[in-house]
Amino acid sequence: MATMNGSFDCHLRLLREHLAHPREIAVSEINPSLSIVVGNTQDSQLFNAASLLWSVPVSKGFGRRIRYLVRDKNNGKLIGIIGLTDPVFNLAPRDAWVGWNASDRAERLIHVMDAFVLGALPPYSKILGGKLVALLATSKEVVTNFHQKYRTYEGIISKSKKDPRLVLLTTSSALGRSSLYNRLRIPGSVTFLTDVETDRVPTWYTQGYGHFHIPEDMFAELQRVLVRRNHPYAKGNRFGNGPNWRIRVIRQATVELGIHTEVIQHGIRRQVYVIPLADNTREILLGTRKRPSYITKTAAEIADYWRERWAIPRAERHPAWRNWNVGGTISTLRRLHAIAERIG
Repeated sequence: MATMNGSFDCHLRLLREHLAHPREIAVSEINPSLSIVVGNTQDSQLFNAASLLWSVPVSKGFGRRIRYLVRDKNNGKLIGIIGLTDPVFNLAPRDAWVGWNASDRAERLIHVMDAFVLGALPPYSKILGGKLVALLATSKEVVTNFHQKYRTYEGIISKSKKDPRLVLLTTSSALGRSSLYNRLRIPGSVTFLTDVETDRVPTWYTQGYGHFHIPEDMFAELQRVLVRRNHPYAKGNRFGNGPNWRIRVIRQATVELGIHTEVIQHGIRRQVYVIPLADNTREILLGTRKRPSYITKTAAEIADYWRERWAIPRAERHPAWRNWNVGGTISTLRRLHAIAERIG
């Protein structure tokens, strides 16, 4: 318990150091930079600390993973965080939008990533910084980083060398319909798509199944149930240790224990978005084209558009954002942590 509390206190110290005071922000000059997070570094600790501010538990991601800290070059403070990870294998709206059959999907899912965490921190969040961070996930810099990191990627199943090109992002709202992503676009560039082409696409909401509500210590206990029974799911499977595997572990362990498998239904339906990064995203994913025709913008171009379209008007209409203070947020996190500790 002391170690856990020590880690939490460390996270709070990092947040206090890296969250901006409103007086440190010149809205018309906000200039974001993307820093790739490397494991076991202070940046990694800061990413985890920032995750404390999310409304739902933040996954660590699975398989391929790229995480970013988004900082404001003008003051060095943290604007937000981006986490990209391997997509789930089955996602009905995405697969219907692409027009995939099972073999196409198995062959070309390597060109897709899912944004498992995406958003801004206060006070940037109060001037629609979440839209900036979401759009930065589609930037040329991210596309380039992805290819540099995974250009020699070997398929988990096929064991063959791949040359993945990031052409599609997916993400989902935290709770129900999203005001952050709806109608989010840059003219002539990327658009966050949802509830479109409904004649071809099933509902753009998840069905309320998942594992984010299952704590890590509980998952570990469920996994040990399968280890004791020598079940093949206990140590992963041939598709890796991603979210589908975790759901299988939870479902199978609850069956073994005589618990109803509906434990994996948290009931929170999340709105699904697909974000094509190229004019020919579908063609790439269907295998009829090889070279992407990207429509992405640089981080600087995205920031220019965001400032004029959203940040400056919001800051002028709602000047109360300048009343936010770091100490209040830190105190709230400390109280919530204390409540969680008492609950056990």
